[in-house]
Amino acid sequence: MERNDSAKDPSTYAAGFPVTSPTPVSSYHPVLIDVPGRPIPLAVRVSAPAVGSDLPVIVLSHGHGPSNFVPSFYGYGPMVNFWAAHGFVVIQPTHLDATFLGLREVDDPDAPLYLKSRAEDLRQIVDHLGDIERTVPGLAGRLDAGRIAAVGHSAGGHTVGLISGQTITDTSDGSTVGAVDGRFGARVMIAAPGCGEDLNGPAAQPYAALTSTNFDGMTPKVLIVVGEKDWHPFFSDRQDWRSDPYTAAPAPKTRLEILGAEHGLGGISTFDAAETTDENPDRVAAVRALIWAYLRSELYPEDPAWTRATAALAGSTAPIGRVESK
Repeated sequence: MERNDSAKDPSTYAAGFPVTSPTPVSSYHPVLIDVPGRPIPLAVRVSAPAVGSDLPVIVLSHGHGPSNFVPSFYGYGPMVNFWAAHGFVVIQPTHLDATFLGLREVDDPDAPLYLKSRAEDLRQIVDHLGDIERTVPGLAGRLDAGRIAAVGHSAGGHTVGLISGQTITDTSDGSTVGAVDGRFGARVMIAAPGCGEDLNGPAAQPYAALTSTNFDGMTPKVLIVVGEKDWHPFFSDRQDWRSDPYTAAPAPKTRLEILGAEHGLGGISTFDAAETTDENPDRVAAVRALIWAYLRSELYPEDPAWTRATAALAGSTAPIGRVESK
């Protein structure tokens, strides 16, 4: 393991946390997947190390967001580039709620968030992983399909929850949506919504589907990443609402709280975004390095990356965050 702090490269800087040496990255898009019943094909972007084999996979679910292109596979470069440079193949879907698709206001019971469709997108990517691998030039034969992680931010965190046993009620027919997909060996929910019963701000009206969010069945191990200052009365009057995926779900769970961070955790969704209220490149570097370490140790239990990262966090004179588990 090497510390990658000689220069604050926006794609590889790790904020002092121990990580492997970076490699060049290639990116290919779009890969199109035809999904029955989906109004348009599922488009994904694939970013991969230029070298290496038996590569683990991250499926990254974007947030809802106000921008035209950040909430799509065009966003999250600070995270994607880092993870791909450090040994992961990162697959990014563009969900149906991407602003530029213009589908948020259509007459669809799943709109505007498309929570059901989002979870199905993650399942479809795993279903078609072989097709994706064969389509991307230079990727065939290099994936380890037995080591797949799901990571999501904001609404994307909720999406990861829905393939981890978190549930919602389909407002169109009253059915329960959400189940554990055992093909994912590691799961990370970043700044995800909390319990539906406490979504008591103005957001409850346009985002009614979130009001039934329940964590009772979310039994797998999940890393919950929250910002210490990620609170807005638009969603809930509870300042700790976004910690619910940790506090309301059964063990085992781990919470990584990022001190001083707001919803963007320093700017994880894109570089220099006007909507990032807490722009902080060091914070972004720490978040992505800590998540990388967690995923390494979850997918490779013999890898001490998470132990080393949390030791570095605990030993810091100015810690970026704190970790607790149950």
